[in-house]
Amino acid sequence: MTDQNEQDSALLASVPAEVAVAPTVPRSLQAVLSPDETILLLLRPSPMYIVLSSLGTLVASAVIGLVLAYSAQFSWTQWSETHAAIFSCGLAGARLSWAWLDWINHAYALTDRRVIARRGILSTALYEAPLLRIQNTIVVQSLRERLCGLGTLGFATAGRGTFDAFWESIASPFEVHRKVLEAIQRYGGR
Repeated sequence: MTDQNEQDSALLASVPAEVAVAPTVPRSLQAVLSPDETILLLLRPSPMYIVLSSLGTLVASAVIGLVLAYSAQFSWTQWSETHAAIFSCGLAGARLSWAWLDWINHAYALTDRRVIARRGILSTALYEAPLLRIQNTIVVQSLRERLCGLGTLGFATAGRGTFDAFWESIASPFEVHRKVLEAIQRYGGR
């Protein structure tokens, strides 16, 4: 049993430092995990997820702010350039706040038994699949993720034609993918 614990510790210790390993188990996952389950990886999206998921709204709020500031020069408008800036910054701030809440509520776990993904603010989704049922994995990098060194890891179980769950915007996606494959190979046959 000590040899098993040493191998689990070695697998966890070999994860690179740039992978954002959460220091404690989020409450949302505590209720799902069994006391005798060994956590091999505990992740959440990179903090860059907040900006990347908000990029469209941030660009739109900047454009809206510029248009409102430009139109402030006309006499028929009721606002000033200051009002336009405040509105634009408020819109951007609201979107970033929502993305931060979304980021806080993402949690990914790889244990010696299963893969878990939890997400959601108002409505939540919890995905869990035993390692022995994971048939396919995929690493996808959008251009934005690739520029930031991030990626998304997808999981498909036996009997499904599509990917069931994704670990979004994780740091060092190919290294994490390798660790997941090692865990599936090692523990998936139980």
